[in-house]
Amino acid sequence: MQDSAQNYIDGRWTDAASGRTFETRNPADPTDLLAKVPASAAEDVDAAVQAARTAHADWGSTPAPARGKILKRSGDLLAERKTEIARTMTREMGKPFFETKGDVQEAIDTAYYTASETRRLFGATVPSELPNKMNMTIRRPLGVCGIITAWNFPVAVPSWKIYPALAAGNTVVFKPSEDAPVSGRLFIETLLDAGLPAGVLNVVHGADAAGTALVEHTDVDAIGFTGSYDVGTTIAETCGRLNTPVSLEMGGKNPMIVMDDADLDLALDGAVWGAYGTTGQRCTATSRLICHEAVHDEFVAMILDEAETLVLGDGNEEATDVGPLINDAAVDTVHRYVQIGIDEGATLQMGGAPAEVDGLGGHFYEPTLFTDVTPDMTIAQEEIFGPVLAVFEVSSYEEAVEVANDTQFGLSSSIYTRDVNRSFQAMHDLEAGITYVNGPTIGAEAHMPFGGVKDTGNGQRDGGYAAFEFWTEPKTVYIDYSGRLQKAQMDSVDE
Repeated sequence: MQDSAQNYIDGRWTDAASGRTFETRNPADPTDLLAKVPASAAEDVDAAVQAARTAHADWGSTPAPARGKILKRSGDLLAERKTEIARTMTREMGKPFFETKGDVQEAIDTAYYTASETRRLFGATVPSELPNKMNMTIRRPLGVCGIITAWNFPVAVPSWKIYPALAAGNTVVFKPSEDAPVSGRLFIETLLDAGLPAGVLNVVHGADAAGTALVEHTDVDAIGFTGSYDVGTTIAETCGRLNTPVSLEMGGKNPMIVMDDADLDLALDGAVWGAYGTTGQRCTATSRLICHEAVHDEFVAMILDEAETLVLGDGNEEATDVGPLINDAAVDTVHRYVQIGIDEGATLQMGGAPAEVDGLGGHFYEPTLFTDVTPDMTIAQEEIFGPVLAVFEVSSYEEAVEVANDTQFGLSSSIYTRDVNRSFQAMHDLEAGITYVNGPTIGAEAHMPFGGVKDTGNGQRDGGYAAFEFWTEPKTVYIDYSGRLQKAQMDSVDE
């Protein structure tokens, strides 16, 4: 059954001005065509930006709690449509249905949390150094915001950016991933059906041409991006040249430390879920497992036994544990890294090849595990974005932390231990934006900041109140009710 995905500009569904389209297909069964989608370019982006600019005055002056009511209704509609949206998401991008339901639930949680924050949007009141004077700050929207997101969380991640941007009074031009355009449409339809005025949220589909035009547009006031490191650094360069505020969430090479006192059964669940959930196609995926030598051999054997039970297949089939990779290019990339791992001396314990699933011609890859990995190896340093787990053996907590921090990325991290002192030490020692204790490297919550350090991003955060700190700008206000001229420091200077 063919679906649809059009651009949405100034309250109207429309095709690309050029008439060009591209296809979105089921990665589990590429014969299954979901939709033909507008291949947009600069002309379409400009129309969307101008619509957003025109709508900004009214939307920005709408009382924030009124904006919040619309976001709340969007969350309600997501809840009503959860199954429908999740089924389509699985069909479009591959991860199992139980995962896509969680994706939608995260957007629901974000909608409700963000709506609640519209009754706060805190500024600050601060004592003045002068008499009969008040100092305060307020937060103002930035204006027109361009948002570009990845395909692997095609509802949750856009919600992290779009909801707080709208709540703060901004208008939005959204470019969903070209690998999940229908999922993006289903998400934004809940906002439109909730009563969002025309022009406040505009959607432009496409690949590089559309994304580049949005980032380079001089009437865009901020950019929010989730995606690859290479694309993110290019966006950062452009935004730096244009002096456009930008929030970047890029790659990860996330470590999970298993100490000698860990609950191995608990750690096993975390390692398998963290490494092979979403077929490893998460920026927070557990891609490096750092095991204390006292438990290394036992724990690796446990993972091998458990991974053998994982069922590959169509994510809309109940028995499926692991879905496909997103496309053939992803299969080629994962396999190239596997070959590099073998060539550099790592020991392939499991997997290491494309997989075939009966009745499907999809982009499947075997869950893969390497041992004897050292920090200098390519598979220890570069993000693979597939079901590949690299295992390191260490002799101490100190060595585990050293290995964990030996990467250019710093998104998520994890440690399994029963030692409370070591747990708290790891919170400080691990160079990552997120640390889980006795949990895998995945599992973000809507009301908590999400983002990383080092080359993972540029210090900005999605999620929680930190998101509002990006999507607004502070304004300082001085109110002098003394009835006379006061000259600040010149009046208060010490003699």
